[in-house]
Amino acid sequence: MSKTLDILLAIITILAIAFMVWNDDVIKVQAGEHFKVVDGDSLEIGSRRIRLFGIDSPEYPQNCYDAKHKSYSCGIKAKHYMEKLVSAGRVECRQVEVDRYKRSLSVCYSDGKNINEEMVKAGWALAYRDGDGIYTRAEIDAKKHKRGVWQGKFMRPELYRFKKRRDNS
Repeated sequence: MSKTLDILLAIITILAIAFMVWNDDVIKVQAGEHFKVVDGDSLEIGSRRIRLFGIDSPEYPQNCYDAKHKSYSCGIKAKHYMEKLVSAGRVECRQVEVDRYKRSLSVCYSDGKNINEEMVKAGWALAYRDGDGIYTRAEIDAKKHKRGVWQGKFMRPELYRFKKRRDNS
């Protein structure tokens, strides 16, 4: 059963990567171009807002709890980790689709490293459950090794957003 699941996940990953390679919409940071990390799963390159495909990171003002039950700013930590990843070199994003807010949903790379996957591996983002789940294995590994938000307790980002909207209405 587990071997079948591994094969299925491998096929889904290969198909997702193949789709992204065939997609012509590549966004690259050009010399002197405005570039900004918005939070743990969003970038701005020039005038384009990019949301990292397949992942969800803690919201910027969100707090989590570490292994000793101490509150910390996990949203800020996620943003800082993303800044570290993109500072490593050239950034390139391959658009998969456009969301309802007109943001480019993309898989982004920094010097060839998949930033989306690295955020999940480090525990500063979660794999989306309603999508292809291409980062599920990275999330399982981060959870097993208690990296990032998995070191303690946290509210899933989508639940945090829902609660904020409800509290503000």
